[in-house]
Amino acid sequence: MKANDPLESRSALGRNLTFGLLDVLGRMIVTGAYDGRPFPIEAELSKEHAVSRSVTREAVKMLAAKGLLTARPRQGTIITPPSAWNWFDTDVLRWLLERKFSLSLLRQFTELRLSIEPGAAALAAQAASPSGRELIRLGYTRMEAAEAGFDNPLSSDIAFHIAILEASGNPFYAQFRDVVATALQTSIQFTNRYRGRSASLPAHKAVMDAIMAHDAATAAETMRELIADVMDLIKEAIAEQP
Repeated sequence: MKANDPLESRSALGRNLTFGLLDVLGRMIVTGAYDGRPFPIEAELSKEHAVSRSVTREAVKMLAAKGLLTARPRQGTIITPPSAWNWFDTDVLRWLLERKFSLSLLRQFTELRLSIEPGAAALAAQAASPSGRELIRLGYTRMEAAEAGFDNPLSSDIAFHIAILEASGNPFYAQFRDVVATALQTSIQFTNRYRGRSASLPAHKAVMDAIMAHDAATAAETMRELIADVMDLIKEAIAEQP
């Protein structure tokens, strides 16, 4: 059976055909598979993936709700520019991770982190519950274990930062968990590759200690310094580009 056989394409969608097609098409859009060519019409998509028109129509509606597609009179369904995408959507964030690495995207992610995480750290210092502080401690303990080779450096670092967002007690900050997690995945992989550096335990401990001491100003400043260090590396890498 050929790789582009419609029945094989349908099988790859999994048991839920609508969500399977959503995932396939969304990934193709975000990673640039349709760059330079029009988005297929409904009949072509149905034939290519061996699914019904109703499945195709529903998947396209879901992509439109995420801002990736729009329907225009006499133009049909077209792919929207990235500026129109819902960058806070968890699927869009997941697909973004599969794009070719971009220093520009990493800079934008890091700018957002600089705006969000220091404030969350300050609020965590003021309002974290005992369970919230314990999650922060656990995240840092995992980072120590990762440094010794007993945990995953990426997931432990993410767990630490997500714990602070959630410990802020502000649901708006907590809603940024997926964005920050995606940004950190990109950022940590970049710093490891660019400078062979892992997360700075002293810098993270300084943030944790300030939160535990209920020192909001220091918590915000140490978090800002931690992220600014990454931003400096990004700017350095951008300056070195030809």
